Amino acid sequence: MYKSQSTLISTHEDITVDLGKILGKSSMPGDVYLLSGDLGSGKTRLTQGILKGLGSSELARSPTFVLVTEYEARIPVYHMDFYRLDDHVSIERMQLDEYLYGDGICVIEWANKSLDMFPEDSIKIHFDISKAESERQLTFSTNSTKHSEVFSELERYIDS
Repeated sequence: MYKSQSTLISTHEDITVDLGKILGKSSMPGDVYLLSGDLGSGKTRLTQGILKGLGSSELARSPTFVLVTEYEARIPVYHMDFYRLDDHVSIERMQLDEYLYGDGICVIEWANKSLDMFPEDSIKIHFDISKAESERQLTFSTNSTKHSEVFSELERYIDS
């Protein structure tokens, strides 16, 4: 089985937004981004960048009190937050297939609560808060070769 992983350091929230822009520009219908990490680690900032990269002027907000927020962009964006869902069964009840296999992209915060529900070619992004308060370690991983170019582009951005 193929697996690709890349760990990048973001030293400022603007860099996290820029990484999201790179993802957004390369996004295709059916792409799924699975975000995990502590509160305040940058998940919503990355989502804001994805929206910008898709040409949207909307500002993503943390959807903690709303399970799904839809944004208009070049491709519809379905921003989900599973923080308040307790278990796999609660997530299954949401009947996500229309979103996951539809005409848009999905960005799912707290996706680690049920990773086995999502398409194999999803991009998993884990956020770790570093000792320096503004620094984040983002680990991107996927089981699909279709994302290899965007992983390279993310690495080139950080190296520049």
